[in-house]
Amino acid sequence: MEAQMILQSQRGSVTNFHSFTSLRSITNQKTTTRRQCSSMKIKSVLKRPSAATTASSISLIPDTIISSTSSSSTVYTDSWFDRIAIHYLSRCIQLITGMKNEKTGYEGLVEAAAALHRSSNGNIEHQQGLVLQALNKAFPKPIHSFVRNSIPQSQFKREFFAKFTTLFCVWLVGRSEIKESEVEGRKEKNVVHIKKCRFLEESKCVGMCVNLCKMPSQKFIKDSLGMPVNMVPNFEDMSCEMIFGQEPPAQANDPAFKQPCYKFLCKSKQKNTSGCSTL
Repeated sequence: MEAQMILQSQRGSVTNFHSFTSLRSITNQKTTTRRQCSSMKIKSVLKRPSAATTASSISLIPDTIISSTSSSSTVYTDSWFDRIAIHYLSRCIQLITGMKNEKTGYEGLVEAAAALHRSSNGNIEHQQGLVLQALNKAFPKPIHSFVRNSIPQSQFKREFFAKFTTLFCVWLVGRSEIKESEVEGRKEKNVVHIKKCRFLEESKCVGMCVNLCKMPSQKFIKDSLGMPVNMVPNFEDMSCEMIFGQEPPAQANDPAFKQPCYKFLCKSKQKNTSGCSTL
């Protein structure tokens, strides 16, 4: 009888031990689950300030800077002809200014133009005059005379200049397309719309655009090639329109000279402590 009671007591102890073990296992699982949930909440809370900080820092950037930096840079694959033309124009600028650089390709061309821009100490007439000399050196005078005198001012000549620019100047200004405008009551395909100017995108300098490209090019194309042209840059999206046959406004009335340069982006301003002035 006593032995039977002892055996039952031992069985009860074993049963209680298993029950206690099961209960402890369940408790541990609940504790682990709670810890995991708590850890996930902590991680979630820690992530929120980072996202908020990023959003806040972006919202503080001016809209003009966001529009200029958000779009990716255009990638160009220059042909052998493009590389020769780029090198030739770069060398012409360097010979006129007497300032050489060792950079190659389009970067070398922009560096040559930037060196000219920095050395003039804000004298825009001097800048424009040097670029005009470089353009006249790049295009021999017999070519000037032939283009200026062989084709009279007409719709054909205006459309010819637009077509030529679109086909053969991609290496210099970027991809473009022809658009129409009204000339003396008739529609003509005399406008070249440059989708994103390669020179402006690379230099990121309004002063270089206006004084080393727009003004000298307008004067060169009119005086040397016999074709008036108005170049209208859009500094918001870096596009530009060349309207052949249209006289440009006087410099004092030209909206391009009232445009401030790109804040934080202008390479000329970063290298030249005296700043970058378009006026």
